[in-house]
Amino acid sequence: MYISLISIIVFFDSALTVGDTGELILFLPVFVLMLIIVLAYAILFFKQVQERLRIQSFLEDLREAHEKVEELTLANERQRMARDLHDTLAQGVAGLIMQLEAADAHMSQNHAERAQEIIRQSMQHARRTLAEARRAIDNLRLKSAPEVDFKEAIGDEIEHFNDATGILVSTEYHLNKQLSRLLMEHSLHIIKECLTNIARHAKADKVWVVVSTQNDRLIIEIRDNGIGFKTDDIGKDVGHYGLLGIKERVRLIGGEINVDSNSEGTRIKLETPFIEGELT
Repeated sequence: MYISLISIIVFFDSALTVGDTGELILFLPVFVLMLIIVLAYAILFFKQVQERLRIQSFLEDLREAHEKVEELTLANERQRMARDLHDTLAQGVAGLIMQLEAADAHMSQNHAERAQEIIRQSMQHARRTLAEARRAIDNLRLKSAPEVDFKEAIGDEIEHFNDATGILVSTEYHLNKQLSRLLMEHSLHIIKECLTNIARHAKADKVWVVVSTQNDRLIIEIRDNGIGFKTDDIGKDVGHYGLLGIKERVRLIGGEINVDSNSEGTRIKLETPFIEGELT
C-alpha cells in the first residue's frame, strides 16, 4: 500500500509537471496495469511469508510432539519392564517361598515323602521362573508353543497354587470364543497375581474362579473367603504393587475391574472386550 501510494503521487506529480492532459490519459492504463502487477507481487510475497511462518510453527509443534512421544515411550517402557519383572521374578520367587514353607511344614510333621515331592515341584518352578525371566529380558512375552489352550493354562496356574498352599479352588468355565494372544497373556497374569495375593495375604481356605464369555466380553471373577483388606489402600503400601499391576493390565486391554473386600472375603471381577488380532 505504501509503494502504491508513492507511485500514484509520483505519477500525478510528473503528469502535472509535464502539463499535458492527453499524455496523462494515454499512460493511465499502463500505470494501472503496472500498479496491479506490483500489488499482485506484494500479495504473493505476503502469502509466502505467512506460509513460511506457519510451516515454522508446525515444525516447532512437531518437534515438541516428538519430544513428548519420546517421553511417553520411555515411561511406557519403564512400566512394561516393571510389569515383566513383577510377573516373572516377584511372582516366581513368591511361589517358591510358598512351596518351601509348605515343605518345611511337612518336614516338621515328619511327612518326608510329601516334603520331597514339594521340593521337586519347587525345583521345576524355579526352572520355569528362570525361563520366564529370560524371555522377559529378550522381550519375548508370547508363549513358545504355537497354540496355547486358555483353560489348560488357567488349570496349570490353579494346580501350582493348590500344590503350594493346599487351598481348595473351585473353577467354572463358560468359554465359547477364542481369545487373542494379547488378551490371553494379560488375563493369565491377572489370574496368577490374584492367586498370589490370596496365598500371601488373604488367609483363606477356599477360592472360586469363574471365567466366561458373554456378549463379546470376557468376564473373570475370583473370590475367596479370607480376611479381606481396605480397598482404599491399594497402591499406597510400598512394595505391594500386585493390585496396582492388575489395574494397569486391565487398562491396557480396555477393560473394567471391580474390587470388593470385607471381613468375609474378597471379590475381584474383570470385564474386558475381545481384542482383535491373532487367535490361539
